[in-house]
Amino acid sequence: MHLRRRDWLAGAAALSAVRPARAAGLLYRRGNDADPETLDPHRSSTVAEAHILRDLCDGLLTYDNRGAIIPGAAQAWTVSPDGLTFRFDLRPDGLWSNGEAVTASDFVYSLRRILDPRTGAKYAEVLFPIRNAAAVNRGEKPADALAVEAEGPLRLSIALEEPTPYFLELLTHQTALPVHRASVERYGDSFTRPGNLVTNGPYRLRDRVPGGAITLEANPHHPAAAGLAIRQVAFLPTPDMAAAVRRYAAGKIDSLADLPVDQIADLRRRFGSQVVLGPSLGLAALVVNTRKAPFSDRRVRQALSLVIDREYLADGLNGGTMSPAYSLCPPGLDNYRTPPETEGRLGLPIDHDAEARRLLTEAGFGPDTPLTVEYRFNVSDNNRTVAVAIAEMWRDLGIRTRFVYTDAKTHFAYLRDGGDFDVARMSWIADYSDAQNFLFLLQSGNDGMNAGRWSNAAYDDLMARAARERDLGRRANLLHDAETIALRELPWIPLMHYRSKALIAPRLHGYHPNLRNAAPTRFLRLDA
Repeated sequence: MHLRRRDWLAGAAALSAVRPARAAGLLYRRGNDADPETLDPHRSSTVAEAHILRDLCDGLLTYDNRGAIIPGAAQAWTVSPDGLTFRFDLRPDGLWSNGEAVTASDFVYSLRRILDPRTGAKYAEVLFPIRNAAAVNRGEKPADALAVEAEGPLRLSIALEEPTPYFLELLTHQTALPVHRASVERYGDSFTRPGNLVTNGPYRLRDRVPGGAITLEANPHHPAAAGLAIRQVAFLPTPDMAAAVRRYAAGKIDSLADLPVDQIADLRRRFGSQVVLGPSLGLAALVVNTRKAPFSDRRVRQALSLVIDREYLADGLNGGTMSPAYSLCPPGLDNYRTPPETEGRLGLPIDHDAEARRLLTEAGFGPDTPLTVEYRFNVSDNNRTVAVAIAEMWRDLGIRTRFVYTDAKTHFAYLRDGGDFDVARMSWIADYSDAQNFLFLLQSGNDGMNAGRWSNAAYDDLMARAARERDLGRRANLLHDAETIALRELPWIPLMHYRSKALIAPRLHGYHPNLRNAAPTRFLRLDA
């Protein structure tokens, strides 16, 4: 193998970014899913970016290491009786990493910036509950029409379009993080480079090597600076999971944020309790093209669902790193009830064969007229294994399956753009812990997510009523009724709910798996 000069230089730079920091004190070497595309919170869109930005920036609210929402840049807040106006009192000791005061005007500027269509924010819609946010983002209204106001140097007011029970959690999202106005205006797109980036979180950017380490150090101006047990952290991209495990085993990485599913049994044997699984806000499902016969027939969708052995998919193929899913919403969501379930939980899949055959016969299929299904998926070893397993389960009903697979970018763009398909793999990681963030996917008109173009007037009405409902109990009931309809109609066939998967070295303390997969470095500590 021959190293090109630029590869050697990149590697040397990565070592220079890490070695001095380690000499100056304990360095937390944190495996991260991927090399981030950007450190601009308003242009970010991935979990890998969110992990880094959570250390660099404090939103009005933030997370602790158990996934609980805690004060961030704001020390207190109030909500109007109608649930439409939030007022935040900022910390008087909140400072940017250059020592300047963090003010309410900084948040006004930042929220206007992400919703400005010229910013090109991929996740701007997360903030659409703010009054006029959608209109501003579409260019229909000017930025100053956004209902965000500085009522004083340390008081911020935000008005909403309608009551949004999960709004406080939205403010922990990377889209709601503040940026330093003077730096953005001075450096333009280069404001995120080392030496230019000014942030208000517990850490500040020390160095960044493209494709290599992103090194942060304690921000001496942060209110929590004196209590940070970990003074330096290097985020290391680990897209090759097998290679990342080898580096972990060699003691070169202190934690990994994901694990190779096909190695999970071996990892448990080798590392025991260092393998840590937890809950997650994720769903893996099959989306069915309800515009297309015979998949427009509910009986066909029900038959396809009934014979899927979800326990085998979750435990047999994924080694327990996924959970069987009979609902769209995972358990444990805020402001919700225990999710309803589609048929199939009771008994074994073979026990449902007779019912599935009856449904297919009624829909016009049998030994002489077998059903053929085109199954599309984004290619990976695990996705291919699951697809083959499901096809075998369907084969027992006489169903013929053919596969079409592409890379993830092409796959999801094809679905989003209304491509023709029968059944396709779909996955969703929610942005906040609320049933709405799963159930909105199936609303009529949400063509970017509702790839099968399913439309149900009763479902849409329940979702609309839930959006207007201020009583959390009644809202939960409305959402529960909506999910019940979706699980009866099955435009999406739930397969599995995600679980977080991590390797945590014995020298790292304070990591607690949680539904939001939040583990801010400020709450962790390392043994020497």
